Amino acid sequence: MTNHAINQSAPARGAVLTKAAMRAGARLGLSGKLLSDVLGLSEAQVSRMRNGEADLGENTKAFELAALLVRVFRSLDGIVGGDETAARAWITSENTALGARPIDRMVSIQGLADVVTYLDARRAPI
Repeated sequence: MTNHAINQSAPARGAVLTKAAMRAGARLGLSGKLLSDVLGLSEAQVSRMRNGEADLGENTKAFELAALLVRVFRSLDGIVGGDETAARAWITSENTALGARPIDRMVSIQGLADVVTYLDARRAPI
């Protein structure tokens, strides 16, 4: 692979993950403020991403957090069978195993990782 091909793949990965994270946030009913808190970005930056005017930079903390958010969505979507109402209800309901509402945990890096781990364990075959 040439350096030119490597340079082209980085923006593409950022664009793909940006789209996926914005869709996941929308389908989970996350406000711009909440999505900015989860990703560690400003509300203005999230707004630009939602409008297709900006992408996540690869190898950034926001890129990694967005990947975790997409994992949360995909795992939860698999558990609730695509029912967005059920997914939104789950992230906003108290969860004794997580010690809080999942959405409240997701605004910290450790909390987001804990939600991913919890959902991954629920999806694992018995």
